[in-house]
Amino acid sequence: MANIAILGFGVVGGGIALVVDENKDRIKKSAGEEVYVKYVLDLREFPDSPYADRVIHDIGPILADDSVTVVCEAMGGTKPALDFSLRALRAGKSVVTSNKELVAKHGDELLAAARENGVCYLYEAAVGGGIPALRSLKTSLASDKISRVAGILNGTTNYILTRMKNEGGSFDDALAEAKSLGYAEADPTADVDGLDAQRKIMILSAIASGKLAPESAVKAETLRNVSELDLNAAENFGGTVKLIGLFENGDKPCLGVAPFFVMNDNILAHVDDVFNAVCATGAATGDVMYYGRGAGRYPTAAAMVSDVCAAINGSGRLELPSAFEKIADDGVKPFDELPFRRMIRVKCSAASAAQSAREIIENAFELDSFYAEDEVDFCALTTDAIEAAELAEVIGAVEAVDGVEAGVVSYRVLE
Repeated sequence: MANIAILGFGVVGGGIALVVDENKDRIKKSAGEEVYVKYVLDLREFPDSPYADRVIHDIGPILADDSVTVVCEAMGGTKPALDFSLRALRAGKSVVTSNKELVAKHGDELLAAARENGVCYLYEAAVGGGIPALRSLKTSLASDKISRVAGILNGTTNYILTRMKNEGGSFDDALAEAKSLGYAEADPTADVDGLDAQRKIMILSAIASGKLAPESAVKAETLRNVSELDLNAAENFGGTVKLIGLFENGDKPCLGVAPFFVMNDNILAHVDDVFNAVCATGAATGDVMYYGRGAGRYPTAAAMVSDVCAAINGSGRLELPSAFEKIADDGVKPFDELPFRRMIRVKCSAASAAQSAREIIENAFELDSFYAEDEVDFCALTTDAIEAAELAEVIGAVEAVDGVEAGVVSYRVLE
């Protein structure tokens, strides 16, 4: 029998215990032996839980117990999760986690500690919940060079955009509904400002390139400024707006998160509600997509228990070569230097201003198409890909036109 410990008995930690209890026979077949939750570490007591007698408040007994082979870190954040994870690895115990922040910021250190101590550090649940994207990148696509990863990596923001597209209304209205349904936290900053997706694309890019980019070098743009007008314009151009995490594997890794205009012939345009999708492009394999529920108690817990089984049966050790090399800011190509086609929306107070603004854009860029909402408001879709600095210069000239309302909107186009 293999004994495990759970650090943190919240939504995910409690879900791990339930998955282990409800799927005993299947887990035994996968792990090669029965799996038993011997300890639950939490600051709280759980007197009504069937695990009440296994709750402890100090990690010491877990580290000292040689019968515990796997530790499930479900605490979140970096403190004390980093310290506890490193101590467990150095004590010869494999660690599995769903903690995207910890993996994105300290994955290099944790993987190194696992290798040094002959154990596993596994983090399938850190990206995409129950979607098996990471293991596929590390194993099934290991022989291929991954040139690009693009994905819808946050279910909360995808629900908000889907609701705005289908029912109209403002971003604030859609966010309030997401909160009422339990899809958004009371403080939704990490989701709507792109930080959650930023950490996930950092992990995906590290697996694809072997290089872990620092958070400071990975652009994350907010979703808060997306309006119903933007979604209407996107629909008229045959697409929609999605929050996309993107990695391009060139001489230097280039990655970031931003709202993108996505054409309807791109499969990511049709990933709606709380679903996530990860698309990887390999030189030999071509395009591969992984799709499913990207969060939630059971999908995340199931992914962690799958890692538990891999750690116990030894297959997780095959992933040890997937090490991360931590690189400096100058080892990352700035996201704004990556050229994209653009969808540009201009709102004016007079037809003459709209005409002047249109002329500036047409003189600067070749346009694929043009859409006028009325005689004063319009949208343009560029043909040529342009860098952010070039775009900013043109938008500055447009905003200087008398009668153009401040805040000309621009979206990168995902090809």
